[in-house]
Amino acid sequence: MTSLFELEKTGDVDELTSLLTNSNSEPVRRRAADILGEVEAENYEVLDPLVTAAQSDDSETVRAAAIDALDQRHAVERLVAALTGEEVPTDGAEWARAEALVETLSADQPELRMASANALGRLGNKAGTKALVGRLDDPDQRVRVRAARALGRIDDPRAVSALRKRLADESVEVRREAADSLGRIGGEEALTALLGLLDDESETVRRIAANSLGNFGSAKPLDALVSLLSDESETVRRAAVFSLIELLSNAPGQQSHELRERMVEKLSANDHRSVVDSLVEILDQGTQPHQRRNAAWLLGRVTGDRNREAAIEALASVLDDKDGMTAQFAATSIATVGGDVAEDALLDVLDDPEVSSDARAKAAFTLGKVGGERARQRLDDVIDDTDDEEVRKRAFSALSKLGGRG
Repeated sequence: MTSLFELEKTGDVDELTSLLTNSNSEPVRRRAADILGEVEAENYEVLDPLVTAAQSDDSETVRAAAIDALDQRHAVERLVAALTGEEVPTDGAEWARAEALVETLSADQPELRMASANALGRLGNKAGTKALVGRLDDPDQRVRVRAARALGRIDDPRAVSALRKRLADESVEVRREAADSLGRIGGEEALTALLGLLDDESETVRRIAANSLGNFGSAKPLDALVSLLSDESETVRRAAVFSLIELLSNAPGQQSHELRERMVEKLSANDHRSVVDSLVEILDQGTQPHQRRNAAWLLGRVTGDRNREAAIEALASVLDDKDGMTAQFAATSIATVGGDVAEDALLDVLDDPEVSSDARAKAAFTLGKVGGERARQRLDDVIDDTDDEEVRKRAFSALSKLGGRG
């Protein structure tokens, strides 16, 4: 049988709906529902099987997955209509649509309460806040999970106190969603609550708390995030680094300089391999320019002797980056790290015919800051050999800093 991974890649809707309907394996049906929520397909191909699974599958977890899949496809109202026998409005005033969903949020059937919570979250209107807060005490933890998630989507500060109470929920999933929503909503009370989760017994909850702390536009979470760099879990440590990068992006202009100084001071005090690995990962796989720029900037200032080679290799690889600021920060950081490793990497870029002219020019210029006799000789040759005027100009400038031509 074709694996679910292959079915997800190929988007085989017929096989996925068949597995959702007929498989004897609960994990297979649950995963098939998850994939159907995201697969590129027309709604008419997938909605009926998902609605059926949400209503009648033998497994609570499969029914929940089908409800979330319908939510992903912006079609959870289809299930509400099927369960109530009444059409749910999908247009018109948001408050009116929210009021209709609030009524079904207190229904006897937990699947209907879950669907209504999802729909209210997707709608995002604050008219649903009070009713969703009431569902945070629902006897079914699946409903509590979706009520907590919906409140984060609505982003209403009035929900913070209630979400904070759910951080002590017996369900890890509820604690996770409450933490994530507090991070989305923000504010002092939310921050205080999240700081209290950093020693939670659940790795998942600590990771979500670490991720959420990056949403705050202040330096207050800095010490807490630095403390998580010693967490026993690698995923928590990496989440802490990603949030540190987000803090740099979110801090107001007047606080940004002070935050950068404090962060560099704290991170450079310990040569954390997890910090370097995470920053390298952001440079290699990140898609957000602000994250990659800050990663390039920070990497040059917190890398100690033990992790110098990995940092330099990553920084040299983005001298050719399409985002000019990321490339410039990388060049500056290579100069800051310095040493023979930096000189070697820059010489490799300078001699690489596959990289852009801009990258070779940056490498030449930066060699003027970190290079020795090898760099001086190579730059001397480049001035005579290259046809690239920008590279020649930068090489000449760098060479003047290394003692001039021989």
